[in-house]
Amino acid sequence: MAPNLDEDNSLFNFVVQDGYGVKGMVDLGLSKVPAPYVQPPKERIDKQNSRMCPLQPIDLSKLNGPEHDRVAEEIARAASTLGFFQVVNHGMPIDLLEKLKDTAHTFFGQSPDKKAVYRKGVSPSPLVKYGTSFVPEKEKALEWKDYISMTYTDDVEALQQWPQECKEVLLEYLKTSVMMVRKLLVVLMENLRVKPDNSKIDVLIGFKMVNMNFYPTCPNPELTVGVGRHSDMGALTVLLQDGIGGLYVKVEDDIENVGKKGEWMEIPPIDGAIVINVGDALQIISNGAYKSAEHRVRTTSTKSRVSIPVFTMPKPSEKIGPLPELVERDGAQYRELFFRDYMNNFFSNAHEGKNSLHFAQVNN
Repeated sequence: MAPNLDEDNSLFNFVVQDGYGVKGMVDLGLSKVPAPYVQPPKERIDKQNSRMCPLQPIDLSKLNGPEHDRVAEEIARAASTLGFFQVVNHGMPIDLLEKLKDTAHTFFGQSPDKKAVYRKGVSPSPLVKYGTSFVPEKEKALEWKDYISMTYTDDVEALQQWPQECKEVLLEYLKTSVMMVRKLLVVLMENLRVKPDNSKIDVLIGFKMVNMNFYPTCPNPELTVGVGRHSDMGALTVLLQDGIGGLYVKVEDDIENVGKKGEWMEIPPIDGAIVINVGDALQIISNGAYKSAEHRVRTTSTKSRVSIPVFTMPKPSEKIGPLPELVERDGAQYRELFFRDYMNNFFSNAHEGKNSLHFAQVNN
């Protein structure tokens, strides 16, 4: 039964509880954005007055040759300033990247009942969740996004429990992404003059998850957001975005030849490139050396957009804190805590756009 788009409860039930998602709402035919999706002016994204990030993609293949030190320095500089960078020649086949985007469009193009079977509370697998927005039950304004999220435990469970339509290509993408994350973490730890042994890296990336995000066309993109301002809580995020664009990152401090403090910059789509960003856990274990920046996503009126992130983070049961070598050298900016406690604080505050890093700070 079609909802009354002017009645908030009817719309919420249709989109969230019944699992039709934003796409189901858009497919009804919209001439304007429904009120629950209209963001406060300060949260809207001003595309006309924002710039493209000028940083060039980093060629990861050169880490294996005579230019290793120069490329490693580029990676460390990007991670310690903007907290975002793009990589090319990363080892992921271009046909895999194209297949991932096609797979996302195919999955979200299915009838609502095919997707809603995985919604929270009814999904046949604890590893798979289909939903919309971020925490729709708590948000004052909803996000213009549908997603499906798949937790990785091992290959066997992934192939048994992830959706048939996407499990094989997403598993290949996740495993290739994790190899790249390991390579990047070695570089970033060496830059801190910390020996990058496997045990340190294993703690940082013990929990892995891959999402497919779908941002349907929007009649009033200037009033909405695909994703509101947030940081990622993990170590490193690997993101494939399509050619439409709309990913914006906040410049936390002045960066010479890049941007000014407080400015929002768009990370431009580059064919064959993968976006990497630092998460909160890496900022904590690096004692603040690497920056987990706020970012958000704009909607578009011309074409539906997809993105596919892989999140790497500590297991909830792990204790995280600044690496001992850094504390001995510089003192601790962050306290040691169980990652589950950090996750709980993160999810309690994220729907309000609040950053949780202060929760981990010393003397908080």
